[in-house]
Amino acid sequence: MTVTNSVGSSSSQSRRARLAAAATPVLPGPSTSAVATGTTVAGDIASVTLSNAQLRLDVAPLLGGGVTRFDYRSDGGLVPIFRRCRHVASDTDPNELACYPLLPYSNRIGGGQFSFSGRSIDVPLNRDGEALPIHGDGWLAQWQVADTDDQSVRLTLDRSQGKPYAYRAMQMYTLDGPALIITLEIENTGREALPFGLGIHPFLPRDAGTELSAAAGGLWLAGDDWLPMRHVPAPPAWQFGVAYPLPETMVNHAFTGWSGRTAVVWPKRRLSLTIAADTDYYVLYTPPSKDFFCFEPVDHPINAMNLPGGAAANGMTVLARGERLRRQFTFTVERTGMRSTAGARGHGRQ
Repeated sequence: MTVTNSVGSSSSQSRRARLAAAATPVLPGPSTSAVATGTTVAGDIASVTLSNAQLRLDVAPLLGGGVTRFDYRSDGGLVPIFRRCRHVASDTDPNELACYPLLPYSNRIGGGQFSFSGRSIDVPLNRDGEALPIHGDGWLAQWQVADTDDQSVRLTLDRSQGKPYAYRAMQMYTLDGPALIITLEIENTGREALPFGLGIHPFLPRDAGTELSAAAGGLWLAGDDWLPMRHVPAPPAWQFGVAYPLPETMVNHAFTGWSGRTAVVWPKRRLSLTIAADTDYYVLYTPPSKDFFCFEPVDHPINAMNLPGGAAANGMTVLARGERLRRQFTFTVERTGMRSTAGARGHGRQ
């Protein structure tokens, strides 16, 4: 792990690109075939749209830098690959988005505190209605557009004055043929070393035939407070070694020993989605009677800081001041209903 330079300010070229995009907004429709980028306005929120012959992506920088729609072009129409955000405005609840980033940690922290390097670290509550701090603050922040081009957009966030986590972050969205690539990077700007973690939280459409293939060695069973109680081998119904129907009951657990590769199959829509990430964990959330589920690739389980062995033993990365962590997540769509073998594991620390 080496120290790298912090994210610099935008160049004059990137500023011109943003101005040009704002002046010539692109409104991709079913007939759009060329790669396009631009800005649109939904309600009172500006969105950045990327589009090519196969995909359309809308990103809302001011809504946690999250995705409001990710669609596949099929038979002259646009088919949702992530659940679409139905209400895009300044008061949009983040959990209505199609996808959002998880940083500087994923999910909940038990008691709102943890011990690290002989220090007691308090983590404040960050969301009304939640009894514990959850998902960090990247998903609740207003991000800045740093660069755009004909296939990608890069967003930045400065939390250098944050406590206990002081950091700068970057997320980049890139369209590459039938694939969406999401890259997250975070730099510790605080004085002290701390454990950091990254992940993303997509909401995926679900129907009666939706299948999941996501082999994992085990999982942390969660209690009523959604914090892990004990680690167990994955039961047969949740092994997902091959494409298997989603559970009809509630699942909200962190799975361990993941290969970094998953397939979601929608036989009725004759579509499949391959998810590839350079992480060893995922959180699966299957609320009963809902038309969506969440498959969250993450590099650490829920409450990793307070699990036996501590944060570093449970997937988190200790970063000293100036050190960075990067993760990459790839979503590849195929028209057939067959499971894909596309995608590859990326690199972690720089």
